[in-house]
Amino acid sequence: MDAAQLPPVAAAEELAREGEAAKGTPGTTAGIPGRERGERIRTAIAYVVMFSVAALFFIPFLWSVSTSFRTIADTVGGFSLLPKHWTTSGYHEALHTFNFGRFMLNSAIIATAITLSNLFLASLGGYAFARLKFPGREALFLLVLGTLMIPDQLRLVPIYLMLVNWIPGWVGHLGWHGATFVNRNGVILVQLVSAASLFLMRQYFLTIPRDLEEAAKLDAAGYFKTYRKVMLPLAGPALAAVGILTFQGAWNGLFWPAVLLQDSSQYTIPIGLAYFHTAYQTLWPPLMAASVLAILPILVIFIVFQRYFVAGVASSGVKG
Repeated sequence: MDAAQLPPVAAAEELAREGEAAKGTPGTTAGIPGRERGERIRTAIAYVVMFSVAALFFIPFLWSVSTSFRTIADTVGGFSLLPKHWTTSGYHEALHTFNFGRFMLNSAIIATAITLSNLFLASLGGYAFARLKFPGREALFLLVLGTLMIPDQLRLVPIYLMLVNWIPGWVGHLGWHGATFVNRNGVILVQLVSAASLFLMRQYFLTIPRDLEEAAKLDAAGYFKTYRKVMLPLAGPALAAVGILTFQGAWNGLFWPAVLLQDSSQYTIPIGLAYFHTAYQTLWPPLMAASVLAILPILVIFIVFQRYFVAGVASSGVKG
């Protein structure tokens, strides 16, 4: 009799007897143990390889942290992962003697302003390229992507002339006389939005179903209201990815701050790190202490938003 036609208790006993019979049947499970053993071996090899690669990247960082707690004499005494004499003098010297806290504040101001402008402009432009239909949309988008192939060094002269001559003249006609952009304002203005951020946001908006926009149109929502009320709340992962990448790039950026920042009170972290190296010596403990302090904000931001960052980057490459 079929197990489905038996009472519940009898059916359970019948299924149990069939399971025991299957276990005792020769040859029915002969291939499973070998396959499981092979999977365990492959998993172990994969973990060994990943651990080795992680250690390869982590040891230099561990050496930097260790050096930040050494003395000058300890740094020239040979390579070792742990210092012989622990001290925090490197951090004290970096923060007080070299005023590294000011450099971190300047970098935070510039990186935050650039990140916020990229989040707004890139999301707005990405929505327009992904959803709005206008003449020359594809050609204009390819032109924007083409700017990724132009290095900053090639744009240096025209951008510098614009910041020194043209833009102050334009804003002067609007009533802002004596404006100068060879400072922090110029660094922010040059990086208001990047083509990479625009590309990521556009690709993510393409993955959002159009049914949501149609529902917003039925409620008499315009383009900007649809962007603000419907599309933007759904773009959290892409915004996190753009925010992390933009903040990291602006925080570690050296080229434009080195060109445009002429006042030492506005120097950023990459420029400030040069103070620890002179023609005759390198102050390794303060330099490593400053490097660790520079890494910590980026590390904290990535740990907090890691889940959204990975989801945003993965989703942005799904549809094009």
